[in-house]
Amino acid sequence: MHLMIFDLTTAQILGFLLAAVLVTLAPGPDNLSVLGLGMSRGRRAGIGFGMGCALGCFTHTLWASLGISAVLAASETAFTALKLAGAAYLCWLGWQALKSPGAKFESGARVADATPFVVYLRRGFIANAINPKVALFFLAFLPQFVPAGSTHAAGQSAVLGLVFAAQTVLMFGLLGWFAGSVGGWLANYSQRLDQATGVLFIGLGLRLAAESR
Repeated sequence: MHLMIFDLTTAQILGFLLAAVLVTLAPGPDNLSVLGLGMSRGRRAGIGFGMGCALGCFTHTLWASLGISAVLAASETAFTALKLAGAAYLCWLGWQALKSPGAKFESGARVADATPFVVYLRRGFIANAINPKVALFFLAFLPQFVPAGSTHAAGQSAVLGLVFAAQTVLMFGLLGWFAGSVGGWLANYSQRLDQATGVLFIGLGLRLAAESR
């Protein structure tokens, strides 16, 4: 069975999907951020940030298909500029979390986080989309599942990238939901969770700033 005009068989797509799920579940900046935010700010924050990261994967798929990721791989200046921008953004998110007073309570009950879902969605998208390490990962990962000598390599890479992004929507959504549930049980320690999340973001930012290609 073939998919559209790109000559990808069902077996090839399922094999790629399995590898993509394993990669997504492996500890990394995105899922750690979703977990931390979900625990500290609730399900809305965790799911929103996770959905934003998934949308960022669509961006990297486009970059890889258009060859922009190859430019990042070849240009030290472009890679460094994007890397520092991503690191600064993660550190900013960490600083915001460190300043958070924690959850609010009224009559002994926790007040739901009033931050709009789209805010967390946007933060997750930016954090993922401007991370050059993710761009290079897509550049290296996708071609491994494109048949050698294929005349539809670009189209196949795009399809596989969309499959990757789609499964991250499910995986990160479930992770955000789970983390929000755990955070609800630890509501009395919400400020500590915010501080831990802040340290996590800053640590991820400093790690990104120190990384090379």
